[in-house]
Amino acid sequence: QVQLVESGGGLVQPGGSLNLSCIASGSICSFAPMGWYRQAPGKERELVADISSGGGIITYADSVKGRFTISRDNAKITVYLQMNSLRFEDTAVYYCRCRPSFRDYWGQGTQVTVSS
Repeated sequence: QVQLVESGGGLVQPGGSLNLSCIASGSICSFAPMGWYRQAPGKERELVADISSGGGIITYADSVKGRFTISRDNAKITVYLQMNSLRFEDTAVYYCRCRPSFRDYWGQGTQVTVSS
């Protein structure tokens, strides 16, 4: 069983930045697409950003394009999410996901709160 552990969430003012990290316990995630999702209160979980195993294919939600950057370090089995120009509407629990073939792993989530 692979475990994903997110870190880096917190409270930030509008316009501020945070950098989330997600470390996977299994090397299988080095060879799998990984991504960040978020869920705000009363809303469904949604894709924020996704990155292919080699990093060559990246997808962003329209709402975060130009502000967020996803990256990964396969040697560390870690995926990152650099979040800049944060807005109130970015407030949510952010989850990491690893999607090897026929499996689906999720982290416990880290809270991001954007508030003045």
